[in-house]
Amino acid sequence: MTPRIQIYDTYEAMSDAAAEAIAHRLAARPGLRLALPTGHTPLLMYRRLAALTRERGLRWDRARVFLLDEYLGLGADDPGSFRRYIAEHFLRHLDEPPALDSLDGRAADPDAECARYEAAIAAGGLDLVVLGVGRNGHIGFNEPGSPFTSRTRVVTLAPETRAANAPDFGGDPAAVPARALTVGIATILAGREVLVLAAGSAKAEAVERALAGPVDPAVPASALQRHPRVTWLLDREAAARLPEVTSVRGGAGE
Repeated sequence: MTPRIQIYDTYEAMSDAAAEAIAHRLAARPGLRLALPTGHTPLLMYRRLAALTRERGLRWDRARVFLLDEYLGLGADDPGSFRRYIAEHFLRHLDEPPALDSLDGRAADPDAECARYEAAIAAGGLDLVVLGVGRNGHIGFNEPGSPFTSRTRVVTLAPETRAANAPDFGGDPAAVPARALTVGIATILAGREVLVLAAGSAKAEAVERALAGPVDPAVPASALQRHPRVTWLLDREAAARLPEVTSVRGGAGE
């Protein structure tokens, strides 16, 4: 299946396009059910999306947001939690925020919490899944080697992932939780549409392997080649290693 790939000159332009794409889908479907990422790449997208919401009078009160993952052991109010991230960088800037569901990193029974979350997603499905890509090709916290049949579960984070996320924990990789809860690759692929964001030269190899390489569990993002409706939004640096033949332009706002 051929994905749509949109390459932008700057991170700012890519972020604008991502925000526009989500705003367009919300306007068309006020009850939008979507999964959203955390991390550094979507930060500007959230800022622009909040601004578009105000400018266009968009309403989020009928939408429902699911977060892709959470660190095991961190509660919703922990500064390092993804629940805290989405509240600070997006939800608090909305007058009428959407319903939010997230994995509870402090659940007494993490496996039961994963089963609950998977069932909540499956109950209505996901209209849109927005993803970032890790430097090792992970999506959500599905690290290399994750089965493409995987569903929401507890995972062990790769050393390179903990190192990449160390700035959020005082710069110490050892302070990054070693395990997390994440939606699975099969959960992601069940979404009706997927948007993938990648920016910066550090992501170029992962983007190349995901788009131009074989479908391989060693590169979790390569599973997206099997999805019928995927749009990749890239800045020039992230797209630098793509062979010309795969650099197909296609709008994300449709």
